[in-house]
Amino acid sequence: MASLREFQDRYDLSMEALCRRILDRHQATIRVRKPAVAVANLARIIETTLTLANRKGFHSTSLRDLAEQSGLSMGALYAYFDSKDTLLLMILGQVVGAVEEVLERPPAGSAPDPAADPVTRLRWLVETHVYLTETMHPWFVFAYMEAKAFPREGRDLAVASELATERLIADTLAAGVRAGRFRVDDATMTAALIKPLLQDWYVKRAKHRRRGLTPERYARAVTAFVETAVGLQPASPSLTPAP
Repeated sequence: MASLREFQDRYDLSMEALCRRILDRHQATIRVRKPAVAVANLARIIETTLTLANRKGFHSTSLRDLAEQSGLSMGALYAYFDSKDTLLLMILGQVVGAVEEVLERPPAGSAPDPAADPVTRLRWLVETHVYLTETMHPWFVFAYMEAKAFPREGRDLAVASELATERLIADTLAAGVRAGRFRVDDATMTAALIKPLLQDWYVKRAKHRRRGLTPERYARAVTAFVETAVGLQPASPSLTPAP
């Protein structure tokens, strides 16, 4: 299995990079024309929003709170979004975008290849989900904790993203059944049961950290549990490379 550091070397998910992607997505509505200025201020806005949301909840946070804590004027905030709902959708959209960018594109060409081998792909999905949510921890906690108060568009986006992740797992399980590597009666239901194990890392990370778990150890533990649950079978001798 890969390490968190190797994952972070592969994917640039720094605050600056994420805010640059937000700017690219919302160029039509963000009125600041200088990219460097826009990205820097977006980083201040997003970091402050995530901090305040964690402290008091997003819907208890006013734009005046955001202006005071970020050091930007109300007028400066309105150059980036026209309402709190728009700001929320910017953040949520970037969470969904990161999931699509990372989880839907397993690295090809390695041996064993997660794009071709369902067992390797399942292991890759588990560890990559853990590493992604570790790297973007405040973003994923925000999306999870604030979901119940999302506007309709946000709720639909969050649900669609969660179902898309479950589909990736379910498709991998189904491929493993066809290859004789997994014993699963209902791949969709099994995927729905695996997803909360992955969410538990970022929702209850403090609990796991108190137990001394690193992201790598948690990913290994979930992988071992899941492989037992899906009845992982040994590879057919015909598929085992000759020495």
